[in-house]
Amino acid sequence: MKSTLTLDLATLPDEGLALSGELDGTVFDLPKDDAVSTGPLQYDLWAQKFGSELLLTGSLKAPFQFTCVVTLKPFIKTIDLPEAAISIEIGHSSQIDLTEALREEVLIAFPVNPRCDEGDIPEPCEIDSRYLAVDKSPDNDLSPAPRNEGSDQWSALD
Repeated sequence: MKSTLTLDLATLPDEGLALSGELDGTVFDLPKDDAVSTGPLQYDLWAQKFGSELLLTGSLKAPFQFTCVVTLKPFIKTIDLPEAAISIEIGHSSQIDLTEALREEVLIAFPVNPRCDEGDIPEPCEIDSRYLAVDKSPDNDLSPAPRNEGSDQWSALD
């Protein structure tokens, strides 16, 4: 499996070129406590040159393991971009590396607050009631927070 996608602009036909395949999931190079790539980046793109710009249109797809912000459980979600459009400025080089542009396009589509009910296999996304103070009955065995009765500074808020 390829780890980079390069395009030789000298051999790119004027009418464009179809590009399809897979890039190794390691191209995402995510921090340790972030999402984890669980498969390859699949691409099916059309590349066409317009003046000093290379336009890539098509689809991108890559699976990731996220951690649910509600339940803290890991789940798999595929980032699927069926109508991706990427514009890359062409420099003076005849070889252009498309890997970083594809990587960024997928990372931008990451969910801000990933939830397990939005995964590939949706799961119930409910917080465990043991962690909700609102649901605690008054006869629980938790002691109330200590108060400093001698201090007058908080009495204005009561």
